[in-house]
Amino acid sequence: MKKMVAQQVEEVRRLYKNKRQLTHQFLNLGMVIISALMVWKGLIGLTVGESPIVVVLSGSMEPAFQRGDILFLDNNRPKLEIGDIIVFKIKDREIPIVHRVLDLHTRASDGRDLYLTKGDNNNVHDRGLYAPGQLWLERHDVVGIARASVPYLGYATILMNDYPALKVLALGVMVILAFTQRE
Repeated sequence: MKKMVAQQVEEVRRLYKNKRQLTHQFLNLGMVIISALMVWKGLIGLTVGESPIVVVLSGSMEPAFQRGDILFLDNNRPKLEIGDIIVFKIKDREIPIVHRVLDLHTRASDGRDLYLTKGDNNNVHDRGLYAPGQLWLERHDVVGIARASVPYLGYATILMNDYPALKVLALGVMVILAFTQRE
């Protein structure tokens, strides 16, 4: 480990002395970042949602999904069905919630569908989680419908949110590796 760190430090020194190589590596890093953003925006367009990928943050959907699973979403269907696993946001809350549609109600006044949700591992429905006075979710509250998952891959995100220093360390290591790799 010590030897590897020493090699990386020496490579950074060498790179700093060669301004042309430093510029080349900087441009390569920029291209990687721009490419990742383009892929992300493309996924947003294809899935018709604000976030095509989310991480499960709690055990409320066990056994279907575990904490740390990554879910791939789409938001292409105009109507939801009972049993759909959806990701929704509550007004004035940042973190989306992953739960199953438990009940469907059509509002008589305008014919809009309203949804009641519940976590598979919870004893009661989600009305206690909704905004004050809100009894049902509307379609605009839904971020997406879960289509696929990858188990446990999201733990990296959870750890970085729980320990911000880990996020800085990981970012620093990635930048150093990006600048010192020659390909």
